Amino acid sequence: MDKIAVLIPCYNEEKTITKVVTDAKAALPEAVIYVYDNNSTDRTAQLAKEAGAVIRHEYVQGKGNVIRRMFREIEARCYIMVDGDDTYPMEFAPEMVDKVLNHNADMVVGDRLSSTYFSENKRPFHNMGNSLVRSSINHLFDCDVKDIMTGFRAFSYGFVKTFPVLSKGFEIETEMTIHAVYNHMQIDNVIVDYRDRPEGSVSKLNTYSDGFRVLGTIFRLYRDYKPFGFFSIFALLLAVISILFFIPVLMEYIKTGLVLKFPTLIVCGFVMLAAIQSFFAGLMLSNMAQKNRRDFEYRFTLVCEKERRQREE
Repeated sequence: MDKIAVLIPCYNEEKTITKVVTDAKAALPEAVIYVYDNNSTDRTAQLAKEAGAVIRHEYVQGKGNVIRRMFREIEARCYIMVDGDDTYPMEFAPEMVDKVLNHNADMVVGDRLSSTYFSENKRPFHNMGNSLVRSSINHLFDCDVKDIMTGFRAFSYGFVKTFPVLSKGFEIETEMTIHAVYNHMQIDNVIVDYRDRPEGSVSKLNTYSDGFRVLGTIFRLYRDYKPFGFFSIFALLLAVISILFFIPVLMEYIKTGLVLKFPTLIVCGFVMLAAIQSFFAGLMLSNMAQKNRRDFEYRFTLVCEKERRQREE
């Protein structure tokens, strides 16, 4: 088991990968640097190897797929994940490692948004998107994470070995954050500088398609992790619609003693039944989510015990 593993997912980063690997070795001389190449068509893998990194490959395209592979294969007490585009200064990595190894953090967030991100980033829709995602997750999951989409993070062994990677692409950061928040893991924050990509380096993130995927991930995970809140919203919406359409029918009946809009009355009844079903579905799924939480705590304890034994050996 490595003490510290630096994980760098890469796709066509030949302009920056040498510097990222060199900076990582300088900041964390005791760490093993792993570069996972995701079907690059340039010299990314070659340059990373020449800089001293261990090269591995993931042949299924997508950042989420790369991270799934990294988390399965690497055994370490502390993991540092950083993008290969040289937008994150590695001098902040030792502080992040210290929080994992000495202060029990399960995930450390490299917070760009409290630093230079909004002034350095030249893509205004990315700025707006980051703010929207952060406020959405903090509101829906009742937390205060400073930067949801950052690619600069540190993880404990327990987090890495219990995190179920479901996303395929850039929405993986959102999934990581919600997983840690929902399972009450210790999340620490380190403010880091951010610098925009150097000239000639191109972002692989599509502002619109990847942005909608991120929002879809938030929607899906809120449904899975907070089913009572999710289905209660639908129950309330359906109940309000049913009542609004029922009121004119009721007023007409009070005045005339007749029900002249039977189709409306019938639809109102079915909509109210759907509202009741949605409410009870939320209750049942909430109980299942609680059971999953208990099962997760048991698995998490086993993984942490395994790490302790490996460390002692």
